[in-house]
Amino acid sequence: MDIAQIAQRRYTTKAFTPGRPLSAEQLAQLRALLRHAPSSVNSQPWHFVLAASEPGRQQVLQAMQGDFSYNAGKVRDASLVVVLCARRSLDDAHLQALLEQEQRDGRYATPEAMATQDKTRRFYVELHQKTLQDEAVWISRQVYLALGTLLLGAAAMELDACPMEGFDAAALDRELGLEQQGLTSMVVVALGYHSEADFNASLPKSRLEEGRVISEI
Repeated sequence: MDIAQIAQRRYTTKAFTPGRPLSAEQLAQLRALLRHAPSSVNSQPWHFVLAASEPGRQQVLQAMQGDFSYNAGKVRDASLVVVLCARRSLDDAHLQALLEQEQRDGRYATPEAMATQDKTRRFYVELHQKTLQDEAVWISRQVYLALGTLLLGAAAMELDACPMEGFDAAALDRELGLEQQGLTSMVVVALGYHSEADFNASLPKSRLEEGRVISEI
């Protein structure tokens, strides 16, 4: 696998071919990409809602009205739509669940190692909650790490994708009952196969020259 070639090949798809469902294996791989995305101190402050069915996509379409209607076609025709959600706060229950899962997964050789990880993670959570008071921003950064993992992984699977911030987050939160779950929608990703109507498929990719964005010290 040439990961650089994959990064250069992938692009933001503007139109999808409807009626092309993903296989069970493809869906399983995408789930694994999301679940195993990296996050600061393994905080995993996210939840992912997958809509592969017509009724599911219709729910997401409720957030693609009015000013955001230009994104409706992507959601309607995609093989899969993923709503990446952020936890509204990292509460004690979530932190305890993380610790217990890490213990079950065999990450701690001793009780002291487990206590150290718990203390370290809570230090950073409290830093963002109380000192910096930017917990929501910090959490959103972790969600976007998952987004990057999903986009590059989908490209490696030869799937097309379109990440979208152009949607009514409040409407989507209501439609999916996210607030009651302590969540809020951050970004929506449509995945599938581009159609002939996708003008972006034939355009050359454009990025600033390497010297403008990469330097060495």
